[in-house]
Amino acid sequence: MGFFDHLEEFRRRLIVCLLAVLVLFFVAWAWAPELFEIVARPIKQVLPKGQNLSYTTLTEPFLMYFRVSILAAVILASPIILWQVWLFIAPALYRREKKYVLPFVGVGFLFFIAGCSFGYFEAFPVVVSFLIGMGKSFNAVITINEYLSTASKIILGMGLVFETPILIFFLARVGVVSERWLLAKFKYAVLVIFIIAAIITPTPDVATQLVFALPMIGLYLLGIGIAWAFKKRET
Repeated sequence: MGFFDHLEEFRRRLIVCLLAVLVLFFVAWAWAPELFEIVARPIKQVLPKGQNLSYTTLTEPFLMYFRVSILAAVILASPIILWQVWLFIAPALYRREKKYVLPFVGVGFLFFIAGCSFGYFEAFPVVVSFLIGMGKSFNAVITINEYLSTASKIILGMGLVFETPILIFFLARVGVVSERWLLAKFKYAVLVIFIIAAIITPTPDVATQLVFALPMIGLYLLGIGIAWAFKKRET
């Protein structure tokens, strides 16, 4: 395929992904208030009694429900998105490598959900508790859209980060990386991981960044094992 053929193929796959997100957006929109209650649970557990999130403009609640529906739609559409990613890269693979389609979509979805779950149940509550604790001497006025922005960034960010072993798997299969190369670059990987953790984490303290960085280092080490197990071998 030529360059423009690749662009056309990418456009088709992107359209399918957007349509999947759009359809699931309308499904999620019907449950938008309930979905936001789930997202808001970590902060409501640490806010002073009787205090709630706020909004400052008339359109802010509508935009918040719109954004939380998109967040849910992206998570629900992740198997379809992964399937389209596979269809885009499949022409570059050998026939024997195309048999990994179901493991790629299935395991990729599980890793993504695991990352989103880790972000929601573990990482995000740590961030919320730290930030609320820092401002306990003041009267908090936290807007719903500001809160949702932070939650979405952490939840989706961790979901994408947990795809690291899947990415390493494919790079190892096509011979781009090997377990020896990954081990040799481990110290640089740790540096990059802490940079990513600093970007995802809205707080500057090292303890909170470790909550993000340590699982990422574990995923990198898991990727090394995957690269060794599934590396491209001479035939």
